[in-house]
Amino acid sequence: MIAGHSSFNYRITMQPISFDYNGYLITTDKSQMVPADIHHWLSLESYWSKHMPEDVFMRSFENSFCIGAVKEGRQVAFARLITDYATYAYLADVFVYDDHRGKGISKIMMEILFDIDWVKGLRRIMLATKDAHELYRKVGFKNSNFPDRIMEIARPAIYGDLETRC
Repeated sequence: MIAGHSSFNYRITMQPISFDYNGYLITTDKSQMVPADIHHWLSLESYWSKHMPEDVFMRSFENSFCIGAVKEGRQVAFARLITDYATYAYLADVFVYDDHRGKGISKIMMEILFDIDWVKGLRRIMLATKDAHELYRKVGFKNSNFPDRIMEIARPAIYGDLETRC
């Protein structure tokens, strides 16, 4: 304890969220997710992480706050926040398998994710998207007020995909 300051527990207690949504298990509990299905979609279907090695995916999964949808033992949707749990997060790897789109799964996942108390307390949450701007606007995202301040180091071919430029 610092002299003159009351003690405060800065650790975040996060109980996993799990519930049924029209026959889908929506959960933040990684033990109920199917990482092999998530990796399969990201490495074969996504435009941003084609050919991602499984060990790289597993590190990203283990070190992020995740939410997903599971139906009949198959992971059909996923999203993760890369975060320090205090000030900043980056929303990444959001997807819904094609045969499960149009059922409100991504919408409910975003609503749940952005209604979590510690997420509501983050100063900045960012993302990059090619085609889902309207989904994200519904949970509060907007174009950056200062796009000239945002910089990046981009290595789009890092996993061997020489065709896709994201």
